[in-house]
Amino acid sequence: MPNPRKRTKTQKLSRRLAIFGRKASEEGREHIRENLIDRISHVRNIRLLILEWSLLVAVITILAIIQSFWYSDSYAVTAWGRGGTYTEATLGKINSLNPLFANTSSEKTLSKLMFATLSQPDYSGHTGLGLAASIKTDESGLNWTVRLRDNLKWSDGEKITNQDVIYTVNTLKSPGFNSSYTSNLTNVTLTESKDGALVFTLPAAYANFSSALDFPILPAHILSEVSPNLLLENSFSSSPVTSGAFAYNASQTVGSNGERIVYLVPNKEYYRGAPMLDSFAVHAYTSSEEIVSALRSGTVTATAELLPTDAENVTSSLVNQRETAISSGVFLFLNTRDSIFSNKNLRKSLQKGIDMRSLRAPLGDEITLDYPLTPTQINITNYPALPTYDPESAKATVSTLSEGDRTIRLATTNSSYFPALAENLKYQLEQLGFRVDVQIYTPNQDFLLTVLRPRDYDILLYEIELGADPDLFAYYHSSQATETGLNLSNYTNSLASDLLLAARSTMDPAVRSTKYQSFLNYWVEDVPAIGIYQVNFSYYVNRNVRSYSTDNHLVSALDRFIDVERWATEKASKNRTP
Repeated sequence: MPNPRKRTKTQKLSRRLAIFGRKASEEGREHIRENLIDRISHVRNIRLLILEWSLLVAVITILAIIQSFWYSDSYAVTAWGRGGTYTEATLGKINSLNPLFANTSSEKTLSKLMFATLSQPDYSGHTGLGLAASIKTDESGLNWTVRLRDNLKWSDGEKITNQDVIYTVNTLKSPGFNSSYTSNLTNVTLTESKDGALVFTLPAAYANFSSALDFPILPAHILSEVSPNLLLENSFSSSPVTSGAFAYNASQTVGSNGERIVYLVPNKEYYRGAPMLDSFAVHAYTSSEEIVSALRSGTVTATAELLPTDAENVTSSLVNQRETAISSGVFLFLNTRDSIFSNKNLRKSLQKGIDMRSLRAPLGDEITLDYPLTPTQINITNYPALPTYDPESAKATVSTLSEGDRTIRLATTNSSYFPALAENLKYQLEQLGFRVDVQIYTPNQDFLLTVLRPRDYDILLYEIELGADPDLFAYYHSSQATETGLNLSNYTNSLASDLLLAARSTMDPAVRSTKYQSFLNYWVEDVPAIGIYQVNFSYYVNRNVRSYSTDNHLVSALDRFIDVERWATEKASKNRTP
């Protein structure tokens, strides 16, 4: 039975709580009425003050937000990050991915991206190191010792060894093997020393032999059993193992006219570190018009296949045009054999009679090149003076020729500014009294066989590669005035040839500079050629990506890939390190 006393206490407690609750509720209502409701009527008297305080709070809030954005650069920065795809438009079909058979621009681009070389041009534009840790010669200049870097690997993880180099050199030298790299290794022997070095022995001293080591290496562990004459048909030519910045991934044929895309991925074994890009695609087109269209539509990221004059067709606001000098020059080569220009006085009349300022006027940013060497190749302190422009003297010399001896065959190609330059030259030469037959060719195998080799011209307007380091032997030594040589002027001067040979064989840079300075005196006096300009190559590239550094001195347009591992298409905001 419940305790009556406990029930009474509980009832008293409940009544007290109820009374307290009613009292608190009444007091709260009274407080709200007195301090809020009854005072609302007073707001009208202080509304200006309330507005001022509200505006002040809003201003402070806005300023705080602005300040946070304004000073964000002090702790964050936008930087290039990893990822993205870079698509390069190239010109020419892709018939093989074997770098020894690279002939078209598309194939040469893929070779640079996928295969490393013993030597390569460095950022200064001179010959530097690639796969080789060191390249040294003895005092004679006949024996060159090459040591590979440590821990070199192919993209399949196998080590790159001396055997790969030996296999590649033997392949290039094998009878009947046709590669652009073969001529640099003629009569050169390669052996492996007891201490693991590669020793190249030359038939004659050559100061710039290290530049001849810029040839791609093939993997002996895959190809050593393949005969050189079967190498082109081997599966390696369609799916290679690589040593360069990128590895082969896949390829795709587009349409039926030879257009093709090759997809590359970063080579994680690359000795300079894997590239920042996730992938690199080389899109091989068959015409420059297709490349222009691809740039305008944003289908590709960049191209090096267009001329400066194509800028007016590439109207996309997303594309920048970069002009970069390379170590190539455009010259007028005067045929000094079996031509009216075997007459030295007539050659000198052209030297004085051509208005070079007028000829060079339409060339834009191209660099004037008066001599067969560029300033970055070698230090010449005292260039020989060129004759001043004197058309009247030139006319007087031409007037001594019979009417039948005044016809000139001016040959060039349909490349770059050449057709326009040829027309300018024709006009100027006709003003001097010549009759000029301009012949413009497509730069293909037929042009090589029917024009260059037989020297079927009186004047040749043509571009030649000058190289990373000076070596004019191929272009002006008398031994190269043959169908297979590159002495396009058929120039023969025994004293000049001796100077070129001495410059080529001396290991002393100061002596080499002196020899070339003496040779230039003969070159200006004998006029085997007339310099016009040093070549720029145009690179049309999307403005939102990072490609090659403008600080790099490029030997050829392909050397833009020297720092390809740093190229990027993606940006990210990162906090600054305190």
